[in-house]
Amino acid sequence: MTTVQTTTVDPSLLTTMNGGTAAKSSTQEAQDRFMTLLVTQMKNQDPLNPMDNAQVTSQLAQLSTVTGIDKLNTTVTSLSNSFLSAQNLQAANMIGHGVVAAGNKLGLSQSKGVYGVELAQGADKVDVTIKDASGAVVKKLSLGAMESGINALTWDGTNDQGAVAADGQYQIEISASVAGKAIDATALSFGMVSSVTSNAQGVKLNVANVGDIGLADVKKIY
Repeated sequence: MTTVQTTTVDPSLLTTMNGGTAAKSSTQEAQDRFMTLLVTQMKNQDPLNPMDNAQVTSQLAQLSTVTGIDKLNTTVTSLSNSFLSAQNLQAANMIGHGVVAAGNKLGLSQSKGVYGVELAQGADKVDVTIKDASGAVVKKLSLGAMESGINALTWDGTNDQGAVAADGQYQIEISASVAGKAIDATALSFGMVSSVTSNAQGVKLNVANVGDIGLADVKKIY
């Protein structure tokens, strides 16, 4: 009759292997515990019923996979932090600069308003309607043909009666067409970058007359 020696295995080792709540150590500690448990199992295995080599190989492969994923997560986190730092630096350099982004707000100051139109394709007719805060039409502009892409425009502040409109906030509506068929046209607002905000959602530019926008939302920088 064969006598098999038994050894009590540290419960924390089993908890670690089973993914329990005690598995809170570093990757190296997890590897050390795994090897300790594996060696203990092999030392105390039944000589008449030894461990299956395939099982041992499978466990080692699983450990290698988990270790690789842990290292990958660490690398990705480091790259993410570096990217965020670079974004913060880039955004900070834009403070005091004027930018153009999608929006329908038009600020009039000293009888001058800057805005823009973005077209997916060239148009043979582009119309702009400028409204005041109450929604009343102040000015209608027929700009004729316009090329595709971003087109910078200005308003001299005069209304349809030829009088000078008061400085303040206005709204713009854009329509464009080719051979009488409407095409996509995006109104663009102009504003100065006053500050930068960084949070879990990323880096945001605080732009007067536009609001908070991401770096990717900027169409043009002045």
